[in-house]
Amino acid sequence: MDADYFLSVANQMMWVLALAAAPILVPALVAGLITGMIQAATSINEQTLSFVPKLVVVAVSILIFGSLILGLLSDFTVSIFERIPDLVK
Repeated sequence: MDADYFLSVANQMMWVLALAAAPILVPALVAGLITGMIQAATSINEQTLSFVPKLVVVAVSILIFGSLILGLLSDFTVSIFERIPDLVK
């Protein structure tokens, strides 16, 4: 078994992980940043004020990008299972 094979699978896995997480994490980060700026400007320190907008943004992001993320993960899984015969040699 070649070490380059496992390194390429690990590299591909990290890219798939980043592509799957980014559509959810980036909007949540932006919503948290905007909410934090509003809280700092108005001196409102309510915990739910920072949590609820992020929760809504994450839910909308999952609704919009959920099928794309699921397709990406299923394609990666299929490609991993297709590589199994190469490992058995």
